[in-house]
Formats: sequence, C-alpha cells, structure tokens
Amino acid sequence: IGRTLSRLKTVDEETMGESKLARVLTVFDLTALGVGATLGAGVYILTGSVAKDTTGPSVVISFLIAALTSILSGLCYAEFGARVPKAGSGYVYSYVTVGECCAFVIGWNLILSYVIGAASVARAWTGNFDALIGNKIKTHMLSCCSMDVPGNYPTIFISALIAFGVKEFALVNKVFTVLNIGVILFGMVTQTTIDMTPYGTGGFMPFGFGGLISGTATCFYAFVGFDCIATTGEEAINPQKSIPLGIVLSLAVCCIAYLAISATLTLMRPYFLLDTLAPLPVAFEEVGMSWASYPVAVGAICALSTSLLGAMFPMPRIIYAMAIDGLLFEFLANVHKKTKTPLVATFLSGTLAGIMAVFFDLKELVDLMSIGTLAAYTLVATSVLLLRCILSHTSLKHLLFQVPLVPTVPALNMFVNIYLMVSLPPSTWYKMLIWLVMGGMIYVFYGIRNSAENPNNKARAEEKKAR
Repeated sequence: IGRTLSRLKTVDEETMGESKLARVLTVFDLTALGVGATLGAGVYILTGSVAKDTTGPSVVISFLIAALTSILSGLCYAEFGARVPKAGSGYVYSYVTVGECCAFVIGWNLILSYVIGAASVARAWTGNFDALIGNKIKTHMLSCCSMDVPGNYPTIFISALIAFGVKEFALVNKVFTVLNIGVILFGMVTQTTIDMTPYGTGGFMPFGFGGLISGTATCFYAFVGFDCIATTGEEAINPQKSIPLGIVLSLAVCCIAYLAISATLTLMRPYFLLDTLAPLPVAFEEVGMSWASYPVAVGAICALSTSLLGAMFPMPRIIYAMAIDGLLFEFLANVHKKTKTPLVATFLSGTLAGIMAVFFDLKELVDLMSIGTLAAYTLVATSVLLLRCILSHTSLKHLLFQVPLVPTVPALNMFVNIYLMVSLPPSTWYKMLIWLVMGGMIYVFYGIRNSAENPNNKARAEEKKAR
C-alpha cells in the first residue's frame, strides 16, 4: 500500500516535450494571465472592506505581508515550472517528487480552489455589472422569480471563450488586463489632484496588531491566481524560461498595484467612511469627482473579467493532467482536434463553477478558496524541500531558475501558509473535509487501479507503444 501511494510520475526528456495542446503563449501572455488572474476583486472590493472593518490604514502593510508570502510560494512554483514544464501545476510537481497520493490531494485541492475562485469572481462580476446598468437585472429577477442576480452566466461565456482556443483567449485577456492597469494608474494620478484634509482618529493601526494579521490572512485572497501560469507548461513557448519569468513579473506588478490602490483609498477618505462593496467609485463621488467613478467602474468590470478568465483557464488543465495520468475519469482528457483545448473538462468545470456561484455565499466561497490554495502551496513548498534533499548540487546546474536560500524560503512559506490556514473558521475546515472525502473515494475506487503509473497499466502501455 505504501509503495502504491508513494509511486512517482516518470518524466524524461522524451515525455517532457510531448503535448496535445498548442504551444503559443509567450512571456508577455503568461505575465498578462498572472496579472489578470490576480489583480481582480482584490483591487476594487477587498481593499475597502479590509481597511474599514479589519485593519484601518495599515491595510497597506497587510497587502505587503500577503505579497511577500505569495512571492515565497511563487519562487517554489517558478523552480518547478523550470524543472517540470508540464500541464498540471503543483499537482504534477508533487507527483514527480513526493508521490501519487500527495499529488492527488494537491490536484483535488487546486480544482476546489479554481472552481471556488471562478464562482466568487462570477458573483462579484454580476453584481458590479448590474450596478453599472442601474440594477436592472436584479430588479427584473426579484419581480419575476424572487431571487437575486444570478452569478452563473459569466462562467458560460468564459468557458466558451477558453474552449475556442488558447490564442484567442490570450488576446482577450491581454486587452482587459491593459485596460485594468490603465484604470488603476488613472485612479492613482487623479488622487494626487484632490485636496486631502486630515480628520478622524485611530492612527495608522486602529485595530492593533491583531487586526493587521487578520487583515493579512484576508488579503492573501487577493494574490491567489499567479499559480495559473504554472498550469501552462504544455502551452507556453520555452516553458522552462517563460514560466518562472511570468510568475515573478506578474507578482511584482500586482504587489505594486495593490500597495498603490490601498494607499490611494486611505488617503482619499478616512478608513471608517469607505464603502465595502465599491470603495473606489464611491470614494471619488464623495470627494466631488463623480465623473471619475464611471471609468473606475468600467475598470472594475475589466479586472473582474480577467480575474474570471484567470480562474477558469487553469481548471480544465488540472483536470486534464489528472485524467491523462488515470487518476480522474478518462473522458475528461479528451482534447478537441481543431482548437487543441480540453473541451469536456472546460465545460464541466465551467458548469460546476456556475452552480457554486448560484448556491453559495461570497464569504463562504472566499474562505474555501483560501484553504484549498494554502494547502496546495504548502505541499508544493514541501516538494521543493524534498527535492533539494535528494538531489546533488550538480544536478541543479542545468535549471534556468532555482529557489534561493533553501531551506529557509520553503520552510518560511510552509509556516506562514499553515498559520493562515489555522486562522480560518471551523466551518471552512468541515467543508474542506467533505471535499477531501469525495476525492478520496474517487482515488481509492478509480484512481489507484487506473493510474498510468500502475505497473500493470505501464506494461500494457509499453506493449502498445512497441507495436
């Protein structure tokens, strides 16, 4: 049993370059994907709610600590992206180094993280879009069927776009990302023209150090998304170089943007007067610049669109990688001959995200996403430590990127991630346990027997290849 659970995925030079997917993504495409996935709801929604209810003006420090934590995880992902350029992100990385059971847990958690991320952003997107058109959708829905704005329809359109082709998806993502960054720069420049009169009490940390740390745990949600770059190992041009560069560049851009926006908000208005649903547009209205709220609202739609694209793009890639390895059902590995995308996995994951968006509360979605992502990040950092322990220094020389200061960086990353996981409410842990039990049943009754690394299946595959 122990050997079965710890069997490793075999990846050699021949299989490293094999892919049924289209290799079309450049470093710029990957950076835009990471920025788009990360720089979404956090800028236009999270900054106001955290500053008002949890941290006060010290939200800037919370974002900085959360950014540093994410950079530690990003370094671990970057090394594995250079080492194993295959679709599947942390799932494949741990399969190569730790073993099958651990890999399945990571992959299953990543699916949860991306599904929940897509569902939470879809709910935020529909709310912002409806507000932009005067709450017409909400009014109509309440009058005809006594329900709020449905949060599932964006996932249908995004699934269709992703299924259409990677090149087309990358183009749309780049356009929305550039618009989003342009609006953020507009907000920062416009803020400098406002006459800011200091008033209010409480200082820089009105909620104390406890509020600062609690805010950091929440702000971590804002940086979830960069790891979607690591799922493009079979679609990136020169992945061993472009994936590490894309991860590092996207995290740097997002860190600067979050610090700038949180500082802008708390300089424009006292923290206790910030709006929690649309902090930037309302802040501009309240300082007599209501005209500026419209481009900011459009920027919010662009940001949430790229965030939704970034959440839904990696989902089918994780499912595809696990299905190719035999740990999930075989039909999920089907790739469309013309578009070269995992069609079944794309629409199935989009449907699941849409269902979650309709039936789950936004706060529940965010907490579930955080715990799934933190668990995956922790296991990836563990994989880096294990790899460095079993490999010699000479075997690392060919890598284009390596995590610096090992074991300090991975160990620190693991400690911070576990600390943030413990700070989440018990109800989130219960939901996580249910998800893991469901995954465990699939692995025990299907995955173990059908795994590509099962000796019987391996022998049959080699016989077939020999013919």
